Amino acid sequence: MDTGAFDHRHLLTSLFVTMHRIRIFEEVLADLMEAEKIHTPCHLYIGQEAIAAGVCAALGDEDSVWGSHRSHGHYLAKGGEMNRLMAEIMGKATGCSRGRGGSMHVFDSRVGILGTVPLVGATIPLATGAGLAYKIQNQARVAVAFLGDGATEEGVFHESMNLAAAHRLPVVFVVENNLFASHLQILERRAQDNIVLSAAAHGMPGEVLDGNDAQAVRMAALEAVARARNGQGPTLLEARTFRWRGHVGPSWDMDVGVQRNDMLQEWLPRDPIAQTRTRLLDLGAKPEELDALVGQARAEVDASVRFGEESPYPDPETVADHVFVNN
Repeated sequence: MDTGAFDHRHLLTSLFVTMHRIRIFEEVLADLMEAEKIHTPCHLYIGQEAIAAGVCAALGDEDSVWGSHRSHGHYLAKGGEMNRLMAEIMGKATGCSRGRGGSMHVFDSRVGILGTVPLVGATIPLATGAGLAYKIQNQARVAVAFLGDGATEEGVFHESMNLAAAHRLPVVFVVENNLFASHLQILERRAQDNIVLSAAAHGMPGEVLDGNDAQAVRMAALEAVARARNGQGPTLLEARTFRWRGHVGPSWDMDVGVQRNDMLQEWLPRDPIAQTRTRLLDLGAKPEELDALVGQARAEVDASVRFGEESPYPDPETVADHVFVNN
C-alpha cells in the first residue's frame, strides 16, 4: 500500500472515531434527558462534530481550548475523559468539575481544557489572555477560542481580536457558524452574512471552511496553529455547519419554544460522519472494520453512563467549598 494513502486513511479513521464518540455520547445524553435522568440543561453538539475533531487533531496536550455552553465535543476531541464528563453532567463527585459545573462548566487541565463558560463570548478574552501569557512566558503553546456565530456580535469578540492581532498572540479564533443564535437565524440578526471579514478588519488571516468536512477543518487548523506557534499571530476560522437539535435540550423541531424552519432537511445529507465514512470506504476500508469502531465507541459511552450512575453525589457539607475562603 502507498504510504501516503495509508497515512491519509489512518488520519481519517482517527477523525471518524472522534466524531462517533461525540455523536453517540450526545445521542445518549438526549435519551437520558428525555427519560428525565439528567436535569442539567444540555446544549447538544450533534451535527457539528467535524469542527471539534478537526481543530483538536491539530493541537497538542500543551495547547489550550476555551469553549462555551456547547462544548461536550470540544472536551472529548481534546482528550478529556469521557467517564468524568458523563459524571459531571449527572452532577456526581467524580465529574471533571467535581459535580459543580454540570454540562456547561467542564474542565480538564491535564489535556488543556481550561474552562468552558455559558455566557456568550465569555471565553474569547480568556483564550486571548492565555495567548498573551504564553507569549510573555516564551512558551510554544497555542490557545483556541471556540465560539458560535452569535458571539461575534459581542463587543469582546472585536476587542480580543484587536488585542491578539496587535500583539501577534498565539490564538486561533474558531467560529462555529451553525447559522442560528438560539432561535434567530443569522440574517435576522445581521445586515450581512460576513463574519469572516472581521479578520481583515483586525489585521489577521481569515478563512471560511466547510465545517462538516473534518479533513478540511484539520488542514486549516494546522496552518493556523503553525502560524500562531511560530510567532505570526492569530487567525480567524469560520467553520460553517448546522446543529441538528434545538438550542438547548433534545428536541428536533422546536427551538426555545419556536418552530424551526426546514433547514435541517437541507443539512442532514451533509452529515460529517457519513462523509468521512464514504471517504474511508473509497480508500479501501472494510465496512465491518468501521462498524467495529462504532461499536467500540458505543461501548465506551455505555460504560460512562454506568460510571456516572454508580458514582456518588458530592457531600452536602462541601457545598461552600471553592465559594468562600475557608480558614
